[in-house]
Amino acid sequence: MPHSTFRILAATALSLSLIAPAAQAQTTAPTAPVEDAALHRFGEAQPFSFDQLAARARDLSTRPFQPVEPVHSDILSQIDFNAHWRIRFKNEETVKIGDAPVQFFHLGKYFQQPVKIFEVADGQARQILYHRNYFTMPEDSPAMQLGDDTGFAGFRVMRPDLKTDWISFLGASYFRTDGFARQYGLSARGLALNTGTAQTEEFPRFTEFYLETPTDPSQDLIINALLDSPSVAGAYRITLTNRNGLGQVAEVQSRLFFRNGVERLGVAPLTSMFWFSETNRFASSDWRPEVHDTDGLMMVTGNGEEIWRPLNNPDRVVTSTFSDENPRGFGLLQRDRNFENYQDDGIFYDKRPSVWVEPTSDWGKGAVTLVELPTNDEVYDNIGAFWTPAEAPKPGQEIDFNYRLHWAKDAPIPENVARTSATRIGEGGYPGNPRPDNQVKMHVEFTGDVLKGLTRDDVDFNVEISNGVQAIEPGVVAVVGKNDTFRLTFDVASDADTLDIRANLVSPNGEPLTETWLGQIHPRQIQYLRKH
Repeated sequence: MPHSTFRILAATALSLSLIAPAAQAQTTAPTAPVEDAALHRFGEAQPFSFDQLAARARDLSTRPFQPVEPVHSDILSQIDFNAHWRIRFKNEETVKIGDAPVQFFHLGKYFQQPVKIFEVADGQARQILYHRNYFTMPEDSPAMQLGDDTGFAGFRVMRPDLKTDWISFLGASYFRTDGFARQYGLSARGLALNTGTAQTEEFPRFTEFYLETPTDPSQDLIINALLDSPSVAGAYRITLTNRNGLGQVAEVQSRLFFRNGVERLGVAPLTSMFWFSETNRFASSDWRPEVHDTDGLMMVTGNGEEIWRPLNNPDRVVTSTFSDENPRGFGLLQRDRNFENYQDDGIFYDKRPSVWVEPTSDWGKGAVTLVELPTNDEVYDNIGAFWTPAEAPKPGQEIDFNYRLHWAKDAPIPENVARTSATRIGEGGYPGNPRPDNQVKMHVEFTGDVLKGLTRDDVDFNVEISNGVQAIEPGVVAVVGKNDTFRLTFDVASDADTLDIRANLVSPNGEPLTETWLGQIHPRQIQYLRKH
């Protein structure tokens, strides 16, 4: 099995996740400190611009990757989960970048690779140097043994009252926001390399961050980041806007320079968790009805077709690709916002943000790639989605990708057609009759304004199943008590490992009334779970 991309070891008290695996450290000789107001210690100022950062990335890519062993690994290994959460950044030491309050994460057992963090002002960058007194920690904490060359694990941007953060960067190139409801969920990454392939996955790291005040007062912070790994070096410029109650927007510019060829490049990668929902309720004996950060992948193709792919928790690694050219957008969404369907008043899956990727440059031909890994618990991230260019990068190649990330309640696009509101799988056949072992019943519900007031005579449907399998007694009905919802129902009989199903509702003249539902079911897995 390929190396698991999305394994998360544990959740921290700061609503973050301990993400593995860790990459090598990036360290240099200590910079001569400059004392500033309060405790803040800075390195010498040096000229900075995004173009200069891109030039550094280009230069790095022409030289062999230089991994550096973590410093103080023996001490950091003692800072386990319990010891790490007891190390808190002092509010009075918060660094203000314009109006954005920034605090730093301490290194520990699961974050041993320090990152450099710089403040940028007037075209000059000064490194913010580590000092133990930035943090409160118990007297017996292993961190008390660390020196000023330790560095930081990452950073987070706080709200003005310093009680909560709204975005954090911690581990490899991972970052995430708390969305519209101040509830953390899925993560984004700078880049994914060889995810879901037979090769060991490579985890590029943001090794340096340059924090800059935007000139536009509607924006909150600009993060310039240097990315490095054995196969690629890159420069990122991420302009952040926090919209309280609505979520966040991140404008991303990326310039990538490849040392080596890559079998599968993942652009704008998203990482999430899906354990079970109404689609596979039989897969868990957990007390809650559903457990997932997101319940589906939505896409809008280059020609405007809207597609919904419900997520699965398969019994093996499953990779699905959806070919396209210059997609209008894709994202991992949490559509089900009904608390009654989760019953979790501790971590509130109904409030988890959706993330929508909107390309803002020419992405050309390629495919949206979805990787689903098996999981038996909610502490493991097992879902990945990203864009894969049609042509794999070659050594020495330079590629730019620009895009916009929307962390919101839903995809920020007009609702031109009805959307999938539920996917349900159950026993095939009919009550009072012997149930076929290899048959399942599919119920797909579509809801939207376009369906309001329509009768059964106004709605037709399409159902296509792979491997020559035919839908058994397909039909569509209006859901009683709802004037905007129709349910498509059919049985599927098969012993196959995997079946792909394409379905939608149309008007009598063939005009789409709904998005295209692309369901994937695993009949053999379903049969096994039903018997056990």
